[in-house]
Amino acid sequence: MAGDMAAAPSSDGPTGAVGGNAEGVAAPAPVEEAPVPARIPGSVQLNFDGIATRGAAPYQGYGELVWLQDGQNYEARMTLKAFWITFRTQQSTGTIGVTGIEPTRFADKRKSEVASHFVRDRQQVIFSNNAPAVPLLPGAQDRVTVVMQLGALIAGDPARYPPGGAIAVQTVGPRDADIWIFKIEDDERVKVLAGEFVARKLTRNPRKPFDDKLELWLAPELGYLPVRIRQTESNGDEVDLRLRSQVRP
Repeated sequence: MAGDMAAAPSSDGPTGAVGGNAEGVAAPAPVEEAPVPARIPGSVQLNFDGIATRGAAPYQGYGELVWLQDGQNYEARMTLKAFWITFRTQQSTGTIGVTGIEPTRFADKRKSEVASHFVRDRQQVIFSNNAPAVPLLPGAQDRVTVVMQLGALIAGDPARYPPGGAIAVQTVGPRDADIWIFKIEDDERVKVLAGEFVARKLTRNPRKPFDDKLELWLAPELGYLPVRIRQTESNGDEVDLRLRSQVRP
C-alpha cells in the first residue's frame, strides 16, 4: 500500500505503537504493563475508486482491501488496479494477539514477489531478497496491516489518541523496516461514493529523502476503517483512494 523507500530502523525515533501528545510521541509502555487496548475489525472487503498521477498525466485506478479474521488468525490483501489490470498486490498473514494484529508474513508482488518474515522467536524480520535482518519491535506491522492496526488502536480507546498526538509503529516493507510516526489531526468531513463521513485524519510525513507522505482518513462510524487513503511520493506522484463500497462476508 505504501512505497518502497523506508530505511532500516534508526535510533532517533520511538518504537512500538503508542499514543503521544503535541510535545512528541510517548515512549513505548514497559512490557509488564497491560497491553494497549485494540478493537480489531471484523472481516470486510473495502472497494476504492482512485486517481493516480504519474508526472502530469492522471488516470483512473481501483483498489481492493480484503480483511478476513476469525478471532485468532487473519489474512489481509491490498490489490491496486489500473485499466482493470492488477499491477500490484500486497498480502499479509498472521495472528490476532495481545498487541492486536501480529503479522507473520508480508508479500509484495509486482512483476515478481518479495516477502518479509516476522520471526518472533528470534525477534527479527527476515527478508527474502537477502537484505540484512532487522530487529522486530513490539507492535510491528507491515504496509497492509498498519492501516488496520491504527484503526483498531483508536477504536479500542479513542480518548487515548486526541488531535495533536501521534502514534509510532514499526512498519515493515518488502525489503526494509522503519518507524512510521502518524500525527493525529482534527476530524474532517469526507465525501466519497460510499457516503459522507466525519473521519479522523492521520498523517505520516516524510522524515528523510525519498520518503512517502501517507494520509489516512479513518471513520468512527465504520469502526475506524479507512474511507480515504492518499500516498504522495517524493517526486509528486500520487495515489488517492476513496471508498466506493464495503462488503461484509
